[in-house]
Amino acid sequence: MKVYKKETVQHINATLDECWAFFSSPGNLQKITPKTMGFEITDFDNQSMYAGQIIQYKISPFLGLKLNWVTEITKVKDKAYFIDEQRFGPYSFWHHKHFFEATPTGVKMTDIVHYALPLGILGRIVNALIVKKQLKEIFDYRCVKVDQIFNKEGSKLLRF
Repeated sequence: MKVYKKETVQHINATLDECWAFFSSPGNLQKITPKTMGFEITDFDNQSMYAGQIIQYKISPFLGLKLNWVTEITKVKDKAYFIDEQRFGPYSFWHHKHFFEATPTGVKMTDIVHYALPLGILGRIVNALIVKKQLKEIFDYRCVKVDQIFNKEGSKLLRF
């Protein structure tokens, strides 16, 4: 199984409390996800994020095909980080770390995703042709939406 990594860093002109309040509320995920993904939360308990929380979604990543996706919040350190992992869905492996660090001018937000696709060599081809580009587009969109929500001036999205 080939595991891929996607990492982004974004500066947010807000307090750590403001960032944490927004990003630790699963209901806000839809606000920063492209509409083209057909992203819809179908079940969660309307609680602020906590370890063990299960969130269910429907997504349409391509060709209008609706897929179910279930993630679990596996770790949370208040105002520092949280980790979500796929339990059921389109990936054979999905591990997403979200880090928040106060800076003199706001918050540095770092996302690190490790993922793998099923189907061996076919999964590698699908990653090269579709998934890698789609994840880039999703994180670019998220950067723009976070800017609109928090930043008066454009932020600097650093790509790795």
